[in-house]
Amino acid sequence: MNTKQPLKNKSQVQELPPLFDKSNQRWMAVGAVIIALGMFLMSGGKNADPNVFDPHVTYSFARVTVAPILVLLGLMVEIYAIFKNPKTAE
Repeated sequence: MNTKQPLKNKSQVQELPPLFDKSNQRWMAVGAVIIALGMFLMSGGKNADPNVFDPHVTYSFARVTVAPILVLLGLMVEIYAIFKNPKTAE
């Protein structure tokens, strides 16, 4: 007994709507930019003299506080973009 189903004709194949519309994609791009900005700030700058440890550069406010907040904010924007319902044309 053959349990395989026959192939459908091209006329019988239903085209599925896209999973994300343009507004979802825009929100995803905004989230990606925010995450990238947070990662850039987290990488920080460099010391003037590499042989001397400067805690003000390594543990600066932008590196320790602002950058992680931006990364988390970007992740929240990404979650919003994924769960946002696309507008339906009626």
